[in-house]
Amino acid sequence: MSDPQLPEVSDVDDVDVSAGDTPADRDPQAGGLSEREFSCHCCYDILVNPTTLNCGHSFCRHCLALWWESAGKNECPECRERWEGFPKVNILLRDAVEKLFQADVRRRRQDIQNNPRIAHSLLAFQRHGDEQASRGAAPGGPRRGAGSFFTGVLTALTAVAVMLLVYHWSSGEAHHEVLVSKPVSKWTTDDVTLWMEYLGAWAHQYREIFIEEKVNGRLLTLLSDEELSRPPYSIENPSHRRAVMEELHKVRELGVKPPQNLWEYKAVNGGKSLFLLYALKDSPRLTILYLYLFDYEDTFLPFIQTCCPQVEPTWRQWVEFLVKFSLLPYQLLAEFAWDWLSVHYWTSRFVIVNAMLLSVLEGCSFWRVWSRGEIRTLPKRMFGHLWKMLTHSLAFMLFWPLVPHFVCNCLFYWALYFNPIINIDMVVQQQRIQNQFM
Repeated sequence: MSDPQLPEVSDVDDVDVSAGDTPADRDPQAGGLSEREFSCHCCYDILVNPTTLNCGHSFCRHCLALWWESAGKNECPECRERWEGFPKVNILLRDAVEKLFQADVRRRRQDIQNNPRIAHSLLAFQRHGDEQASRGAAPGGPRRGAGSFFTGVLTALTAVAVMLLVYHWSSGEAHHEVLVSKPVSKWTTDDVTLWMEYLGAWAHQYREIFIEEKVNGRLLTLLSDEELSRPPYSIENPSHRRAVMEELHKVRELGVKPPQNLWEYKAVNGGKSLFLLYALKDSPRLTILYLYLFDYEDTFLPFIQTCCPQVEPTWRQWVEFLVKFSLLPYQLLAEFAWDWLSVHYWTSRFVIVNAMLLSVLEGCSFWRVWSRGEIRTLPKRMFGHLWKMLTHSLAFMLFWPLVPHFVCNCLFYWALYFNPIINIDMVVQQQRIQNQFM
């Protein structure tokens, strides 16, 4: 089978090379050197980001990317010698060309940036190089996922760290599960005093009284506002009595202590917390819409109150929420985590950083679609994303009861604390890829 023909002459003609404006027609001298000596043998124009192969031939980087994408071979377009590794820009030659032919290079760069097909080829070519660097394999080897940040050793150490982290938290997880999963009728005096600690620092002054009276769960549910105001309890402050009665009313309704922080919520709703963590990361808009439709009072209202701090938000606050929901959904997650800084100091910071990184990655994705001229494919992409989320959610519902609790903890802590590290590497890769277009 014959080798494919060079696509560069026809493809790079898109980069506005005017008729009659060839290197021979321009000034033949530039610092004592002919412009023909600095011409690419694919597009026959001045070199832009010259890339030198092992054989010694140099080509424009976008011409080499177009050739690689069309031919599917790691061969020199001129002599067909196979190159080793991943070709890099010849910095010395690039600086010399830019110094000698500034106007021509500037013109060509502008034309290249305005060509979506060239931008797509450069992106695919750079991804191919990143894949080679990440696996350290031969150029002709099979392609796998990119990601140069995590080597095999670092991945193994990260997995060990996750296991240690899960073991550490699992050993203290009973502390969070004592009251949120134990029926109030079975509370002991120690459980009652622990419940009072959750009320706040103001309740510490009444702990000794409840211990002396040996108040257990059954007796606690029988207390009234009038009894709290009389001896032996003598809670004279009406605000304190009202706060105790409000929390006691919630305990009576649920039969257990209602969850008041992330770890208590996870202890009560293990599967739901894991589902929401991954769903909000992968598809925040669909997940928030799901909460609005199926979990309005328990989850959506506390979430929306981060930007609408009223029981019934006004239409202006709803407009603000909808704008953020449409354009910056991860900002809503960051605002929600910000409100919990006093309770979850480090965890909230991890969530905020991860939300910022995910916003950057989403912006890069939209930029790629726009630069490639693929706006018309957005409906198809959105339908594919919707189908993917529905199938993943169905699979989660089916297999969740079969997954061991330890594995769920590993997945939960990985997404919460280690996923931001992966996203940092992805942002760095996106920045490096975009620099190829500049």
